[in-house]
Amino acid sequence: MRERVSSITRTTRETRIQIDFALDGSGTAEIETGIGFFNHMLDGFARHGLFDLTIRAEGDLEVDSHHTIEDTGIVLGTAIREAVSDKKGIRRYGFCILPMDETLVLCAVDLSGRPYLAFDAPFTADKCGDMDTEMAREFFYAVSYAAAMNLHIKVLYGSNNHHKMEAIFKAFAKALDMATEKDVRIVDVLSTKGVL
Repeated sequence: MRERVSSITRTTRETRIQIDFALDGSGTAEIETGIGFFNHMLDGFARHGLFDLTIRAEGDLEVDSHHTIEDTGIVLGTAIREAVSDKKGIRRYGFCILPMDETLVLCAVDLSGRPYLAFDAPFTADKCGDMDTEMAREFFYAVSYAAAMNLHIKVLYGSNNHHKMEAIFKAFAKALDMATEKDVRIVDVLSTKGVL
């Protein structure tokens, strides 16, 4: 079986992002984005998805966090798409309803080749740590479009903003892990079209 890994670098005038990603990992992560709370979220994504993930991101944080977080999403989505490759034998769909204390989050993924994001996550604070909460949607939009996946995220309920943000990243990890899992009953791609 082909090793499902990728290594992507993207450099612009605003950011330089390097990501090494392995779908079939053990949950090890080395993350440095310059945004402590974002590092924590990405570490949780790797650990709970059992992905191996290295991220080195340098961005214009003297402006704000927007470019760094959005571009990290673009590169992570690209890394996911390349690691999944031709999608033969994978489940394609994944979902998770994840509790974190008073918070409950739903996440569903379809590795359809068609990008779409539905994101319903109300935050009541402008920041979680040093991360702007409005950047969560921008990050997942970038991931979904670069990976060419349908991604639906909904906070069903919750009051603590930290718990909501963390549950979102962990639920995405679990849903993506399910969607990329191999199933011996699927001999080609799981589509009536014959291609994803």
